[in-house]
Amino acid sequence: MRGGHPEQREAGGGWGDSAGRAGAGRPGVVLPRQRQAGPDGPRRGKGPRQEYLDAFEGADEGSGAVEDLDVFASRTGRVRGGRQRPAPQEQPLASAADGATVPAQRGDGDAVSGQRQGNKGRAFTGIAAAAVTTVLAVIVAGQVTEGDDDGAAQSQSATGHAPDAQAPAGPAPSVEPSATPLTYDQKMGATYPLSATLKGPGKFDAVPGSDKAPGTGQKYRYRVDIEQGMGLDGGLFAEAVQKTLNDKRSWAHGGARTFERISSGKPDFVITLASPGTTATWCAKSGLDTTEDNVSCDSAATERVMINAYRWAQGSKTYGDKIIHAYRQMLINHEVGHRLGNGHVSCQKDGELAPVMQQQTKFLDHDGIHCRPNPWPYPTR
Repeated sequence: MRGGHPEQREAGGGWGDSAGRAGAGRPGVVLPRQRQAGPDGPRRGKGPRQEYLDAFEGADEGSGAVEDLDVFASRTGRVRGGRQRPAPQEQPLASAADGATVPAQRGDGDAVSGQRQGNKGRAFTGIAAAAVTTVLAVIVAGQVTEGDDDGAAQSQSATGHAPDAQAPAGPAPSVEPSATPLTYDQKMGATYPLSATLKGPGKFDAVPGSDKAPGTGQKYRYRVDIEQGMGLDGGLFAEAVQKTLNDKRSWAHGGARTFERISSGKPDFVITLASPGTTATWCAKSGLDTTEDNVSCDSAATERVMINAYRWAQGSKTYGDKIIHAYRQMLINHEVGHRLGNGHVSCQKDGELAPVMQQQTKFLDHDGIHCRPNPWPYPTR
């Protein structure tokens, strides 16, 4: 008993039964470096096992079909190096049910076929090993390539371009459509938020720049001031004053007068855009009360012609929102008209245009007479 398995004894075979060797007469024990006699005598010398040498020999000419297919089988009688090499007589191994390696069982007439079958088994094992090696090489190469491809794909996914592609110099600038600036008429036709009870700090800023007098009549030089903290467009207000006063329907009618805006030096008067509270303070200096109807005034005792910013921004009920541009022109012409020495008048016939010196912020209709709104001293009919 060896290793818990029974020894299998067979007469003859490739396992040897010489009495002069250790393990002789004990089938199932493979003795190391055992030399076996072939048809031409025992193997002599050292070197690789015959089956490995014969495995790479070419097929014998004139052999049968089985010999032609058995390309790795041993060749009995094959001459190498001037001598004939015997075929090995080893008995092939078989695998037992429990995994132990034991001699293959065969009949007395199977010595040659068993030898060929063993050689074929080794041939098939070699072929299988070569095939497995080739498959492993292909798989490894494929994994390396796939890893490279995955790395490239991950690089491309992370950067948005192939690894060898040149990246853009920087983030693409965002293109936003530029807002079309409003025209002068559009700005003058819009209302702006401002409280009717706002009282500003009473500090003014002169609107920078100047506008030359376009006419040849008597020149009046004026400055435009705007109270701080109201959020209104001082440039728009200054442009409206210059265009309005020098319009042929205004006080420049017939070339009698011309108006020039300055921002430094001594003006003839100062047109001032101020909050309702500050307007009331400056008008009171000339004995005028603007708080009752939240109106504007010419503070004749001072240099200031006061334009109430609430009315400038919001208009009046008499004009409404649709013609607020004309209402603003009326404010400028009416208060400068006072500075030029003109007093209040009203229309005298029903359906007539109201005179620019009528208090149009307060009313258009009076004593049963309906007056139409009018911003100009010399309107065209």
